[in-house]
Amino acid sequence: MCEMDEILESASKWECVTCGHEWERTPDPELAPGPRVVKDAHGNPLADGDCVILIKDLKLGGSQVLKGGSKSKPIKLVDEDHEISCKVDGIAVGLKACFVKKA
Repeated sequence: MCEMDEILESASKWECVTCGHEWERTPDPELAPGPRVVKDAHGNPLADGDCVILIKDLKLGGSQVLKGGSKSKPIKLVDEDHEISCKVDGIAVGLKACFVKKA
């Protein structure tokens, strides 16, 4: 095991900056994240199957705009930059939770 203080960290391993020694990361059970909780703009937790309402107009590019107050079909939570996958006004979109409220 390397005893250097300067360590590079990646998702699966540790690496010493000085000598290049690599070793597997072992997750600390006390620091393991719990289940992911996605909350809307008002702090209400969201779940798969919920319907949400846009709290502001969102531009989709070009001249398309989703109007604030539009209600979605049932949502699906995803592990991506945009936490919500759904359809609003017949358009499939990915939304950030901070732009919606639970219906």
